[in-house]
Amino acid sequence: MFSHVMVGSNDIARSKKFYDALFAAVGGKAGTEDAKGRLIYAHNGGLLLVSKPINGQPASNANGGTIGFKMDNPQMADAWHKAGVAAGGQAIEDPPGIRQGGAGQLYLAYLRDPDGNKLCALYRVPA
Repeated sequence: MFSHVMVGSNDIARSKKFYDALFAAVGGKAGTEDAKGRLIYAHNGGLLLVSKPINGQPASNANGGTIGFKMDNPQMADAWHKAGVAAGGQAIEDPPGIRQGGAGQLYLAYLRDPDGNKLCALYRVPA
């Protein structure tokens, strides 16, 4: 359904440090920078791009928006969360752990990236 997700950043170098750490924690590769200065991360068939806004205005995070990253297990979600905090992200909401969702139990970990974008590591606990 989705081809990619793009988030805005006011500091591409700071974002590269943060997202490189997140992807490394889950077995991904560091981002590459294209000719327009956007960061590109490809992992498990998905694309995440980080860019300064093309309209020249400051980047801002979506109110109510969350970008979810699929994890293979709770330990991967914990490593992702720890790497994000160590690389300048902010832990938000409840600590990483199991929550009951409409589709069963979910292991969730939430962060805000250095520009305030809300991110979630998600592992669906088998029934």
